[in-house]
Amino acid sequence: MSLTWLASVLPLLAGLFIAFEPVHHLADWAKAVSVTFGATSPYLLINAGLVGIGLRGAMRT
Repeated sequence: MSLTWLASVLPLLAGLFIAFEPVHHLADWAKAVSVTFGATSPYLLINAGLVGIGLRGAMRT
């Protein structure tokens, strides 16, 4: 596990956590995570995480 991978997975997981707030009903936690990432849209966080993982994979080959 590298720092690049971790830096890409964290926004991905945060975006998923925020997006699925209606399922897990942890609104306060989702708001805290959202504020931690600058109130960025969960969809943008998910896409940024996927792009980071994809770029890391492309750089390795």
